Amino acid sequence: MATDMQKLIGTSEEDDDEEMDMDVKEEDDDEENGEKHAAPVMVGVGGMVTGSSNNQFQHHNQQTQDQVGTPGGGTRRCRPLEEKERTKLRERHRRAITARILAGLRRHGNYNLRVRADINDVIAALAREAGWVVLPDGTTFPSRSQGSRPVGGAAAVVTSSPSQMVSQHSPSASVRGVASGYQSSVEYNTGRMKGVYIPSSSPYDLSSSARSHTSSLVGDAGEPIENHPLIGGSINSIDDKQIVDLPSKLLERNFAGTTRVPVYVMLPLGVINMKCELVDPDDLLKELRVLKSINIDGVVVDCWWGIVEAHSPREYNWSGYKRLFQMVRELKLKLQVVMSFHECGGNVGDDVCIPLPHWVAEIGRSNPDIFFTDKEGRRNPECLSWGIDKERVLRGRTAIEVYFDYMRSFRVEFNEFFEDGIISIIEVGLGPCGELRYPSFPVKHGWRYPGIGEFQCYDRYLLRSLKRAAEARGHSLWARGPDNAGSYNSRPHETGFFCDGGDYDGYYGRFFLKWYSQVLVDHGDRVLHLAKLAFEGTCIAAKLPSIHWWYKTSSHAAELTAGFYNSCNRDGYAAIAAMLKKRGAALNFTFPLVQMLDRHEDLLEALADPEGLVWQVLNAAWDVCIPVASENALPCLDRVGYNKILDYGKSTNDLDGRHFLSFTYLRLSPLLMEQQNFVEFEGFVKRMHGEAVHDLQA
Repeated sequence: MATDMQKLIGTSEEDDDEEMDMDVKEEDDDEENGEKHAAPVMVGVGGMVTGSSNNQFQHHNQQTQDQVGTPGGGTRRCRPLEEKERTKLRERHRRAITARILAGLRRHGNYNLRVRADINDVIAALAREAGWVVLPDGTTFPSRSQGSRPVGGAAAVVTSSPSQMVSQHSPSASVRGVASGYQSSVEYNTGRMKGVYIPSSSPYDLSSSARSHTSSLVGDAGEPIENHPLIGGSINSIDDKQIVDLPSKLLERNFAGTTRVPVYVMLPLGVINMKCELVDPDDLLKELRVLKSINIDGVVVDCWWGIVEAHSPREYNWSGYKRLFQMVRELKLKLQVVMSFHECGGNVGDDVCIPLPHWVAEIGRSNPDIFFTDKEGRRNPECLSWGIDKERVLRGRTAIEVYFDYMRSFRVEFNEFFEDGIISIIEVGLGPCGELRYPSFPVKHGWRYPGIGEFQCYDRYLLRSLKRAAEARGHSLWARGPDNAGSYNSRPHETGFFCDGGDYDGYYGRFFLKWYSQVLVDHGDRVLHLAKLAFEGTCIAAKLPSIHWWYKTSSHAAELTAGFYNSCNRDGYAAIAAMLKKRGAALNFTFPLVQMLDRHEDLLEALADPEGLVWQVLNAAWDVCIPVASENALPCLDRVGYNKILDYGKSTNDLDGRHFLSFTYLRLSPLLMEQQNFVEFEGFVKRMHGEAVHDLQA
């Protein structure tokens, strides 16, 4: 069996020797018999259970027990030498299996287990990864972010070690990286990075469906002994006879006096039509006045390349934007402007169609390699391939020269708005949806959540770059994309490249992923360098997506195809943060949690971890001291969603007092302007501004 475990998990002899001497035995008093029997030691990892011995080993025959001296002077018959040797072999075999389990958890799952970990360490780590709260005395209960639990699933058991615990939870609480549909944890090991700051859950971290329920601790007999309302974020002292109930209405944190975080509202995608005219200016003015009445700081607007430079190179039409900007200035609001070098339409939330400029489309018909291409040869005209950043294929200009000319024209045209401080931030579009990523999951090509997507490096310019990199490495045969990476809607375990222990972690896989992700970083670096020149003195920003599905797997397949080399034991966002720091740019991170709060089944199916991704990206940015702005990915209209945003934008547990540079609400719509929704939004704005809000009960 040890051989089979080694094949599954993979470990070294050093790992075996390191753990061989640890003692993981527990004893359980039997008050009824007055006798002690060895308790079986069970380590559960996603359906893989290992026992320390079988029943025959647990209950030895009385005739073969050791004979030792007793206080009464009596003796017991000595156990045969052969039986002692067999016992030693069984114990050594058991310890070897446990050592391999611990080594596998450390290596593939980043579990921070001490060298001589015991069974309590293992179960405590698994319980915490499943979202449970572990107190120092071993008391265990579900975290409030999990909502309600069956009474049987909330039972806490105190182990023999006072500093550790064992948790028993309901089947619905899956361990991170392990789904019920898979046979063992080694099929899906985790990929969360170590050393990431994650605050404790907030007192209002509940879904709307769970706020009316309670979560409790129970005593040894399995029945509640004492009610103890829990409103704060932690418990300093509690014994196993206590019960903790979450009240149905939780007092929310008072943000009065906290640092002001500006709140912007993104305008509708179609506020400017294809003729560069302002659409429904009177209605827009009324809505902006209403927003001004609750003291929002400003609005965000996309300046579409496909509208402004639609017909001919270097012929820019800014007329509609001039009228819009003037309206915003008269209302004494600020502006955040997005340089949108991508197509609008075909993605989630797109309600208009704005293609790339007509003259670019004409070039694309004769040279389709200017667009990103998948392995089947399908072109994606959503944005230009990064392979032509330095190729003069756009009427004598390179792609980055086209971007720079566009940004410089905007800076000259709206100079007075820069001088007056009306334009506060320029966000530079760097890829599809304006985000720095490959278009790896296009809906138009049949992708559906939670597919892993496909690599987008098959246009001739990127293939040429790959060939140069392979030859420089001395492996010309590596000048190709992976041939076993599945398709858009594949799951990681269905592919030879992304499965646990797959080719992504081989020599070729590491070479390819490093090249693929470096192309992304280099593109961002080039464009932001020119943006800094064009908008000198103004804050610039780049947007990153939140690709949280398959985050709990070893490969992080969806992130890899999008260009983020964030597989297990790698930080795929550190290099991007360093590049942003180099160019003096802020990070705008799309907030994934609001729309995911009530989609637990989807998260489990996709082994997703939105919260883990958020904190990894935030820590990558904060480590290099770059400001972080954020926006919601989908509309948010309820208190629970706003509270979650506040949790991250103004965390109480960050000793450095870090907070969002600004927050952008997506987006202005008739639904937001409905009375109840608008009242909730007004309270959210006040709390982001650090003002007192009287109605603080959820």
